[in-house]
Amino acid sequence: MSHGTHETIREALLWASRFFEEKGVRSPQFNAEVLLQHVLGIDRTKMLVRLQDAFPVEAREAFASVVQKRGEQVPLQHLTGVQEFYGRPFFVSGDVLIPRPETELLIERILQEKGSIDAPLIVDIGTGSGAIALTLALEWPAAQVVTVDISPDALAMARRNAENLGVADRVEFLQGDLVTPLIERGLRPDIVVSNPPYIPTADCETLDVEVRDHEPRLALDGGEDGLYPYRVICSALPALWPEQGPALVAYEVGINQDQAVEQMIRAVLPVGETGIVPDWQGIGRVIWGKRGE
Repeated sequence: MSHGTHETIREALLWASRFFEEKGVRSPQFNAEVLLQHVLGIDRTKMLVRLQDAFPVEAREAFASVVQKRGEQVPLQHLTGVQEFYGRPFFVSGDVLIPRPETELLIERILQEKGSIDAPLIVDIGTGSGAIALTLALEWPAAQVVTVDISPDALAMARRNAENLGVADRVEFLQGDLVTPLIERGLRPDIVVSNPPYIPTADCETLDVEVRDHEPRLALDGGEDGLYPYRVICSALPALWPEQGPALVAYEVGINQDQAVEQMIRAVLPVGETGIVPDWQGIGRVIWGKRGE
């Protein structure tokens, strides 16, 4: 891959954008712009003002290198090291699932409880980058937040994000499998939230290369039918929730899993209500259950 003769920033963008088009990268121009801003350490406004400027010779190799990797389907966020979630930057890497915009719906569903549950203990199971847990800690200052992940590398990334966002002192990090560390410690969270691995094992092989080869399998594979984590968490809810008072569980689920997961919640929630929140594509994405007073 030649560096071409991109003398100006505009030419460098054009070159990268064409290369992405050839490689079948979605949104080629957007990818070119983000990587150029990342390599030059400038924002979009500065980039637009400097389009006619010479492309710095010392940055050429770094730019060529990230463009090449993106052409090989390495996720954009792994190359920049950051993904924005709920308006805040989160560090990401191949150790954690890149936070998705639809997960913001999960945050919104939980924040609706601000009026009905005071100073809750919130537990985020399978925290990954910490996107859900840390956002809740920031948006609900009275809450106490505990995160669980089976991956020590994911927890290290979540800790780094907590420090960067200034909430490290309000969030506890537990390493272990799903509900196990919570039960071992006798924790009784008022709110249980999880965006667990939900892809059926067989489907993991058919995912886009970008996801299949670069995102952690631990964060994707939800067992034979993709519902294993929900079964484990739901069956533990009676032992996890406090003995009385309002309590909430909220999950993100994969395509066509909404009704099955809602049924699971119903089975352990003799009194109370459940609901399904669709995402903008109409897919039932957030499934919740609430125990009343």
